[in-house]
Amino acid sequence: MSEAIDRITDLEEDTQKGKFLTFVVGQEVYGIEIKFVTEIIGIQSITEVPELPNYIRGIINLRGKIIPVMDVRLRFKKEFLEYNDRTCIIVIDIDGVSIGLIVDSVAEVLVIPDEDIVPPPHVNKVQNRYIKAIGKVGADIKLLLDCQQLLSEEELEVLNDLG
Repeated sequence: MSEAIDRITDLEEDTQKGKFLTFVVGQEVYGIEIKFVTEIIGIQSITEVPELPNYIRGIINLRGKIIPVMDVRLRFKKEFLEYNDRTCIIVIDIDGVSIGLIVDSVAEVLVIPDEDIVPPPHVNKVQNRYIKAIGKVGADIKLLLDCQQLLSEEELEVLNDLG
C-alpha cells in the first residue's frame, strides 16, 4: 500500500518538475517552483501587526486560516507601490508554514527544462540569497527564487506563531 502511495507522490513530483509560476515585481519577471504554490488570490484587506519588519505587511483571513503576507517588492528593497486590480497574493507553503507573497501581477506557468536553468552569477563575490537560478526562456530570462531563502528560520517561526 505504501509503495503505491510513494509511486503516486513520485508521479505528482514528476508532473511539477520544471514548472514555475512567473510573476512581475517592478521590471523583473521572477519564477517560483509550482510545488510551493498553494493558490493565487486577489489583493484583500490586510490587518497590520505591530513590530514586524516593514516587508511583512500583516495578516489576512483566508477561509478561516490566518496567513501572514509579505510584500516581495519591499523584501527586495524596491519602492512601495500602491496595490491595484493587478496586484495578487501568491500563497505558498514553506516547511508547513503558509505565507502570502504580494506581487505586482502574476504572469504565467512556464516549463523550463533543466538545460535552460543556470546558476546565478556571482557579482562582487556576493550571491543574491533569494535567487536560486536563472531560467532562459527564448530571448528572455526569469529570475528563479529560492522559496526557502525568502524568510530566515527565525522569521518563519515568528510568522508561524501568527497563524
